[in-house]
Amino acid sequence: MLTLELAGQSYNKTEHRRQLQRKLNNRSDASIEFKHSNISAAMIDLGFPYIRGYQPRSNYQALLADTVEAQIRSKTTLDQVALAAVEQPAIAPRQTDFAKVKSDAPKKQLQVSEAIQPMQFKATKRDYFEREARNRSLGLAGEEFVVLYEHWRLMELGQQRLADRVEHVSQSKGDGLGYDVLSFDSDGRERLIEVKTTTFGRDTPFFVSRGELALSKGAKEQFHLYRLFEFRKTPRLFALHGALDQFCNLDPVTYKASFA
Repeated sequence: MLTLELAGQSYNKTEHRRQLQRKLNNRSDASIEFKHSNISAAMIDLGFPYIRGYQPRSNYQALLADTVEAQIRSKTTLDQVALAAVEQPAIAPRQTDFAKVKSDAPKKQLQVSEAIQPMQFKATKRDYFEREARNRSLGLAGEEFVVLYEHWRLMELGQQRLADRVEHVSQSKGDGLGYDVLSFDSDGRERLIEVKTTTFGRDTPFFVSRGELALSKGAKEQFHLYRLFEFRKTPRLFALHGALDQFCNLDPVTYKASFA
């Protein structure tokens, strides 16, 4: 199913579930859905995207992790399709109903030491999230989308003067500031927006730099991280306002930010 989804082809989740039920002594729909959500979490830990609609549930068994890893290793087509998906050029969507863009952010899950540990293994091939993060056209398209979104948001608040001052600073002033877009709150206070864009689901991990993390702590009243997801399909976003470590679990080596 994931291979078909990444390739832009359709599939029938209901029929797939029915076929599984015949092999699993008619286990309930909820049980099968829950197990697919466990698989989604294992896929993320392996550096792979997950199937839309199966939100990750992290406390999965070590046996499931081993099985998922073995399946991935044997699926060369999945590797090829996933690589093509993360490296494909992107442009900002031209027609979007900005009123439907905003989404709730995932909740940070506490990390505990248990017999079941989802991070005992590493990706066997590539970290597709890291490769997608290096897709410059996708990053630029996401930033351009946020510029348009912020202009719309301020216009909706009746702040045309502020809307006209929204600036794409990563282009006008260069990278390295710790944020990509300068916008404003309705009272005129600056809003420093760092944009992270993925074509995958809401729970997909992202990467932050030391500078971005420092800015989120040092200017926590002004700093906002906008996470764009499902960008090629129907762009959505959630916002994290303030110090990033209060919202995400941060890998101390790579600063990969996840919610599980």
